[in-house]
Amino acid sequence: MRSLRTLLHKKLSGAGRVLVLGVGSDLRGDDAAGMLAAEALHKIRSSFNIPLKIIFASTAPENFTGEIKRFLPTHIIIIDSADLGKKPGEIALAGLQEISGMSFNTHQLPLRIMFDYLLRSLNCQVLVICIQPQTLGFGNLPSKAVKQAVKSLVAIIKEALTKP
Repeated sequence: MRSLRTLLHKKLSGAGRVLVLGVGSDLRGDDAAGMLAAEALHKIRSSFNIPLKIIFASTAPENFTGEIKRFLPTHIIIIDSADLGKKPGEIALAGLQEISGMSFNTHQLPLRIMFDYLLRSLNCQVLVICIQPQTLGFGNLPSKAVKQAVKSLVAIIKEALTKP
């Protein structure tokens, strides 16, 4: 977690306008990780000293590209669950190369295509943060491991975006 904290602080240093895209299905257990993180960040958005926009993209983040472009972010943070082949609740910052090999669960359009589009359309940094799910069963609630990961991730993002 320490290396994630350091990496996010570095990547978000100098952020001017940040857009958070929460991705996932609330109906499939841990697939809701991105939506849970977006909700938690939305609740504390007034504590940030920079423009911060939260989008609850659910399972179709591609439907929000127009809204994303109008906001003109300097940084986009996409948060989603993904099979990282790790322990439930582990968090990873994924690069363009890693996204192609990861298994994202409920997207209508592959995240790699959206990632490419955003990089070409906007002059901004795009970060994809993935949380390893434990359970993806329809109707399941998010696991304790993923809820704890979301809590930790939100604290790291808040810390990275509120430091002077």
